[in-house]
Amino acid sequence: MNKKVKISMLMLMGFLAITSCGKKETVTTESTEVNETTTGEGQQPEAASNVLVIEGNDQMQFNKAELRATAGKPITLTLKHVGQVPKEAMGHNLVILQEGTDEGAFTSKAIAAKDTDYIPASEKASIIAHTKLLGGGEEDTIEFTIDKKGTYNFLCTFPGHSAIMKGVLIVE
Repeated sequence: MNKKVKISMLMLMGFLAITSCGKKETVTTESTEVNETTTGEGQQPEAASNVLVIEGNDQMQFNKAELRATAGKPITLTLKHVGQVPKEAMGHNLVILQEGTDEGAFTSKAIAAKDTDYIPASEKASIIAHTKLLGGGEEDTIEFTIDKKGTYNFLCTFPGHSAIMKGVLIVE
């Protein structure tokens, strides 16, 4: 890592330490991904909804670590940054990766991709879909389709966030 990146990371960590103390933000969650109905004895859940909402906050957290969708149908995903800090200091995005993508290698390249909001152009083949980089109070909605059933990792590629801001999209 070059000196500029190291200094930026240290400044970001110091900022995070300061802003994470004191008043904690209350995050309300909206359950939109699974509707369950009971059918008597078996209690089979209905298929997953393909309208997904996930939130990121100023404490570098997504409010969900698991999302579910149905294969072969359009998925509408909304990322809401419910914090207040601008994207230059606490930006969030959500990147859904192809199965088998090496997250460590991907995030190493993402850190160096500041000009493209931390989406590395060299890794387009590894990305299924991604939101814009958002600051506090912003949201972005994307639409995409995944035809193959499986488990797809998602993460925030803002420097330092991918270690804890990640989860899985289970496509059934």
